[in-house]
Amino acid sequence: MSEIHHIPVETLRQQVTGIFRNAGMTAANAAAVADVITDAERDSCKSHGIYRIEGCLRVIAAGRASPDAIPRVLEGDTAIIEVEAKGGFSNPAFEAARATLAARARKLGLAALVIRDCLHFSALWHDVEVLAGEGLAALSMCPSYAFVAPAGGTKPLLGTNPMAFGWPRPKDHPYVYDFATSMVARGEIELHRQAGKPIPEGWAIDAEGHATTDPEAALAGSMLTFGGHKGSAISTMIELLSGAMLGEIMSKEALEATGGKAVLPRHGALILAFSPEVFARRSGRDPLAEGERLLQAFNLQGARLPSQRRFAARALSLEKGVPLTTAEVDRLAHFREHGLRGLET
Repeated sequence: MSEIHHIPVETLRQQVTGIFRNAGMTAANAAAVADVITDAERDSCKSHGIYRIEGCLRVIAAGRASPDAIPRVLEGDTAIIEVEAKGGFSNPAFEAARATLAARARKLGLAALVIRDCLHFSALWHDVEVLAGEGLAALSMCPSYAFVAPAGGTKPLLGTNPMAFGWPRPKDHPYVYDFATSMVARGEIELHRQAGKPIPEGWAIDAEGHATTDPEAALAGSMLTFGGHKGSAISTMIELLSGAMLGEIMSKEALEATGGKAVLPRHGALILAFSPEVFARRSGRDPLAEGERLLQAFNLQGARLPSQRRFAARALSLEKGVPLTTAEVDRLAHFREHGLRGLET
């Protein structure tokens, strides 16, 4: 069994930031991307942790990402805030517009952030958790690449199309969920492939439309939506709201634009922020207190809230350090030493 090394969270953050700085990212861009990767690894979300570093470096090396892009928040005073990522990663674009989004939501009750022309790889929980930590409810969604067959179909048409929601809690971690509308995130199948392990039944079909547990066949075929037609409908909604409605490309077009190569997707994204206080102002009721009654009722039944395991993993990482295998530590050191040249070995 591989030895486990415990790396302090902030040490890991500095290492990941350094890798991206050496790859040509601006300080702000490197920090924003490193934050979501480090925080995912800290919370034991391996499919969006340091595993994603290599993919980010590859799109930079291939000229498909602009590491020095400076996001531009467009002028306006409506409920819709637009930020141009300019071919850079979505995370710096979110950070550039985050304060405006929060202020606008507190003023108007709700606000929508439209991120244009961005590369997207990160888990969506990160952004909604940040907003929930500022007292706002938040909903985030985006298309991806057409890796998923619609219910009843046999060929890729939809993306994994994730959606995340956050709700503020005054004395506890926010209520947060984040899930792909496919059975799992594509990264989970890739991790099974790397480990030489079969995937569970029901995750995917092969290129001929037959059920498969072979991760290689799954990656060459189609993933499946969760819940059959229900997941397919939600995935379609996400395509329409965060693709068609924004005037940005959808999952099939995003994949076709790369010549069918599975590099990081480039498209738009949508984040909605709500002020519970503004919505409930005329009711005479405290929306956060009402929310606590519901969420605490879960505990009374012994039910687990989403993200509880992630928060437990976070506590352990903050206390003992982020657990990494020797292979992961060596890979980090490799990229720190060689930068983009490290992709060749």
